[in-house]
Formats: sequence, structure tokens, C-alpha cells
Amino acid sequence: MADRGLVPIIVNLDVMLARRKMRSKELAERIGITEQNVSLLKSGKVKGVRFDTLEAICRALDCQPGDILEYRKEETD
Repeated sequence: MADRGLVPIIVNLDVMLARRKMRSKELAERIGITEQNVSLLKSGKVKGVRFDTLEAICRALDCQPGDILEYRKEETD
């Protein structure tokens, strides 16, 4: 059984913010969450994200969920 501590979902929110030339503070204000929560999302240190939050991020950044979240298959030894 795989270790659930290492989830192979990569958060590319920092990449999309850079592409849109938007700061975390502006995104936080636009979608109604704290800058700290945006920071946690960017770092991938969250266990989940609500669909309504993901929708708001996509609307603010004019992107698709797949632009922000990426699945990377786990390497096996």
C-alpha cells in the first residue's frame, strides 16, 4: 500500500500567478481567502481544496484546474 503522506499531486499555483503577473495578495483579495491560505496552497501544504475555491482561483486567473493541479505518477523502486 502506498504511503498517503506523499500525494503525487503538484500545485502549480505559483506558475499561474507568474504567468498572469498577479501577486498572492491580489489573488487572495479577489477570491476572498487569506494570503496565508494562498501561500499554503502554493506550497502544496494542504490536504485538499474546496471546489468553490478552485473555481474562484480559475476565474481570477482565467485558467483551467489542470493548469493549477498536476498529477505525477509515483516512482516505484
